[in-house]
Amino acid sequence: MKGRRAAWAHVEHGFGPVWDADCRVLVLGSMPSPKSRQMRFYYGHPRNRFWPVMAAIFHDDGCLCEGMDPEATLGARREFALRHHMALWDVIASCDIAGASDASIRNAVPNDLAPLIEGSCISHVFVTGTKAAQLYHKLCLPSLQARGLGDMPMTRLPSTSPANAGTGLSELVDAYRALAQAASGVTSCP
Repeated sequence: MKGRRAAWAHVEHGFGPVWDADCRVLVLGSMPSPKSRQMRFYYGHPRNRFWPVMAAIFHDDGCLCEGMDPEATLGARREFALRHHMALWDVIASCDIAGASDASIRNAVPNDLAPLIEGSCISHVFVTGTKAAQLYHKLCLPSLQARGLGDMPMTRLPSTSPANAGTGLSELVDAYRALAQAASGVTSCP
């Protein structure tokens, strides 16, 4: 029903990060939407523009999975992210939330990003949306600083969510080009 408020719920992230030792960038959302949690993968809402933006900035349509079954879609998108040296995760491990509204997030518990960063070539963090950036600064950055990882650059990108309808696809592609440049750059790993 239109206009009906979503009920509050305590939600757990429900699935782990996509990453390997060769990842150069870490892309963080806030918390997976109900559709993404149901799919058990990142940016799973059919109207979320994340995957079309990724296809455009990397000039690779391997993540556009129309007509594929859910398992094949997950595999194709996982392979795409790793092929482009991109780790995917979220700032939050659990929280109280009303539907998919980032603005409603309360009692957030962060994911521990340090082991992923320390075990890879990640040299830049990108967060997708204002709430993810706020939560990253508040919840994740202090623990990263305590581990000597606080000087890593972080860039806030606009949300690709359908709720951010005011930002067009071409604007998103322009903003996300920095992610493709950082992921494609040469990075020395320990």
